[in-house]
Amino acid sequence: MSIQGHEQVEKSYDPLDTTLTFVNRKDDLDPMCSDDDDCLRAEMSCGHAVTPDSLTQWCRSQLNQTLDKKGHYKFKCPAVVEGTTLCNKLWSYQEVRRLADLSVEEMQHFEETMARLAAAEYCEIQLCSKCKTTVERKDLSNLCVTCTICTADRKKTYQFCWQCLKKWKGPAPRSDRCNNNGCVNNDLELLKNCKMTALPQVKGVKACPSIRACPTCGQRAEHDKTGCKNIICPRCQVEFCFVCLKLTSECLKTSSYFIPCSGGVAPRQTSIPVWRRN
Repeated sequence: MSIQGHEQVEKSYDPLDTTLTFVNRKDDLDPMCSDDDDCLRAEMSCGHAVTPDSLTQWCRSQLNQTLDKKGHYKFKCPAVVEGTTLCNKLWSYQEVRRLADLSVEEMQHFEETMARLAAAEYCEIQLCSKCKTTVERKDLSNLCVTCTICTADRKKTYQFCWQCLKKWKGPAPRSDRCNNNGCVNNDLELLKNCKMTALPQVKGVKACPSIRACPTCGQRAEHDKTGCKNIICPRCQVEFCFVCLKLTSECLKTSSYFIPCSGGVAPRQTSIPVWRRN
């Protein structure tokens, strides 16, 4: 196990640590673990058993998701409780830090990444491709953004494209693209060209776009194909209908959770809603 190329020795709990609850059963986060393994296992607050290595690996994998699948700064238990149902109980960072036995280097990596992901959930932030400092986009309908650090260093305004991250080219403001070659909105392309899917438990929904943008904040979302047609946006926490794209409160005025929407299935989206934060 390593962070940024630094090797790390295998971790183990101190058997004399009375603050932990040790259990004599397999590691619930490691399917390859056997009951005969000598490694001490401790019980998380949700009741599942972990080792410091398995907990570290799982939580780091959640933080370090690819840019296409944004990382998660809240840690939930992935243990299977019945069939394919996951535990999903929320672990506090304090609990993770203690039972994963995080090193100083790991704590720094975790806390910096968690702070960045938390900020990105509520603000539009990115790194300037030139100076690598954090820039916030306050006008969510304008892709042309000014980097104050580069502007101060160069003694003239430096603007870059929020979408392709290259130096801004062309007229501004614009919400679709700049004039650089290859400047495309990948999320929008996914929405416009996604496959169709069915929602088996919703009557009559045989073909619905498999990827949606939240009608409130524009966050990309998918349906897990179980339960009713409504989902809660992971970003703004607003519930909406995956089929007709209305807010749940509006959809339910003329429909219900498991029957077709009165307006039918909304087509693939060709634009991404802008979050109008209060």
